[in-house]
Amino acid sequence: MPQRKANKKSTGGHGGSGSAGAATTGAQSHDAAGPDSDEGLANAPGDGAAPIDAPSRRRLPPLLRLAWYSLNQAFRRRIHHLNITPDQFTILRWLTECDPDWPTQRELGAMMASDPNTITSLLRRMEVAAFVERQPHETDKRANRIKITAGGKKVYLRARQIAIDLQGEVLLALPETRRDQFFADLESLAHACRKSLGSQKAASE
Repeated sequence: MPQRKANKKSTGGHGGSGSAGAATTGAQSHDAAGPDSDEGLANAPGDGAAPIDAPSRRRLPPLLRLAWYSLNQAFRRRIHHLNITPDQFTILRWLTECDPDWPTQRELGAMMASDPNTITSLLRRMEVAAFVERQPHETDKRANRIKITAGGKKVYLRARQIAIDLQGEVLLALPETRRDQFFADLESLAHACRKSLGSQKAASE
């Protein structure tokens, strides 16, 4: 319901949840250098004869983790003065884009690709800060809809411009003619990862 609508209107570019967006590195050599290090990644030769996880090849998990971690930390530092985190910004963005079809906490967790405990903790802190509020669900007495407040909307709009500026800065690394295809490829990878997760879950049941 809200997710379809939000996807069509999505802006900003920081949709990843901090707790759920990190990919496992799968490479001890890169882990040792730390998530902020790009040693051995930028100029790794594409040796097609080597195994897919060979240190001489560019590898998906370390590259995804490095990109996500660096972007997340850069954004965190730039919105620190607003007293919100990247995860809280993502919640405020979804709520703004779903307006007025406020999602339930469970639906919000699905949008965030995050576990229920993380969402509960995030919303509790955001309620204290008066960024969001709960409204009774019209048909389900066990559920509440999550609504953004006027204060939350104000903070979101300030953080959104920072997010847009950061995305523009990062995308300068790619020629403008390649950016749409890059996002399309990244979306395909995300769908493939979710499909793999679903297949593994079904096999374990």
